[in-house]
Amino acid sequence: MLDLFAVPDDVRRVEGGQGRSVVAGDLVLSPGRDASVAGWLDPVLARLAVRMDERPGRRPRDLRVAVPVPARDGSWVVDGWGASRFEPGTTACRDLDVLVAAGRVLHAELASAVPERPAGLETRTDRWARAERLAFGPAAEAVAVAGERGDTDLSALVRELVVEDPVPGPDQLVHGDLAGNVLLDAYGAPVVIDVAPYWRPVRWAEAVCVLDATLWLDAEATTGWETGPGRDALRRAALFRLFSDDPPEVDHYRSALSALL
Repeated sequence: MLDLFAVPDDVRRVEGGQGRSVVAGDLVLSPGRDASVAGWLDPVLARLAVRMDERPGRRPRDLRVAVPVPARDGSWVVDGWGASRFEPGTTACRDLDVLVAAGRVLHAELASAVPERPAGLETRTDRWARAERLAFGPAAEAVAVAGERGDTDLSALVRELVVEDPVPGPDQLVHGDLAGNVLLDAYGAPVVIDVAPYWRPVRWAEAVCVLDATLWLDAEATTGWETGPGRDALRRAALFRLFSDDPPEVDHYRSALSALL
């Protein structure tokens, strides 16, 4: 695998994330990559990253995207591992305002770069893809699946959260795991890594980011999610996370949601 990515057999673990990525040479190598998704997503991100870096008038603190790098044989995934350009001197971003702002810029760029739903999204069967479909599916189905898990606290919370009204805004390619995947470089520019692709409204992706930051980054709860479209987006974000976590910390979710809703 290292030979195909043309990096030396000298790796060190990357701090943060899930603790499974490593640095080898000038690349970050991450396991658990879906070749069917990376095959269409990584070329899009690579072109977007270069275009943003070379854009006239670019400022040092403008948003950047970590550049995916293919193996020597042209494949984007080797034995389940994918690669991107290593960003030395970066730190994890924990500022919710910066995370939300980065997401808005990124999603505007993605809307232009990917105007139509990629066919590769339909092939995903991982637990996050299944959870996303449950969050946007019929309320009765979400309640039934929660009941099958045998956790009465989870079932009660899901029944409180299910909604029938759609999240406003057009569907587009969004990053559904932004809160844990933005770095700050030496200039303070946000660098987006590990794009988790979904074809959903931007408002939902932002709600996932806000919820995640409140849950796991000790971010101060923001306002604007208590009523209307924001409330429905946050509810679907919570359903998505509850169904993708195995098992979810229901009390922790209740605490975060009570601060936001």
